[in-house]
Amino acid sequence: MDLKVLRDNVSFVKVLIIGDMSVGKTALHERICQNVFHPCPLPTHGIDFKIKTVELCGKKIKLQIWDTAGQERFHTITTSYYRGAMGIMLVYDITNAKSFDNISKWLRNIEEHANEDVERMILGNKCDIEDKRQVSRERGTVIAREHNIPFLETSAKSNINVEKAFLDLATAILNKTPGKDSNETQGLHINKPESRSSKCC
Repeated sequence: MDLKVLRDNVSFVKVLIIGDMSVGKTALHERICQNVFHPCPLPTHGIDFKIKTVELCGKKIKLQIWDTAGQERFHTITTSYYRGAMGIMLVYDITNAKSFDNISKWLRNIEEHANEDVERMILGNKCDIEDKRQVSRERGTVIAREHNIPFLETSAKSNINVEKAFLDLATAILNKTPGKDSNETQGLHINKPESRSSKCC
């Protein structure tokens, strides 16, 4: 979606959550959209989305947040949704070193399939499980700095930095709008969500 359309005719901001299987994408999706946490959510089959409404200076903006499957067999389905995304959350699991190593693969997917000006953020999820940590916070910071991407560690279970992550990404997207006063983003806050689901099998 063109950012000018977003400014003049408030509609939706499309955000994708991507990453390896079992890194907590669905848990983050449910936490930000419904403020719930299920310890063992069912794997996402293809795509699932919900709407989260936020307000900026009294204007309603709908975040259309898409949860994507991490399994390789859904790769063709999920990458088809990259085009048109205004923001992408790239998630790894701090207790799973392989999911962190695959960050480079996911970044290549973004470069290949997403718009050039898409806003990105890297999330190191499950930071509440400190005793099983395999990826240091410093490693997350380093790879984010190398690619000039914001980075946060999150926990869907303990609700750590989840709201901040999505608000920061939304703010970065809105700040791209031509002619927008940067101070306007200070009025950004969350309302109760509107939820919808759509799955592809």
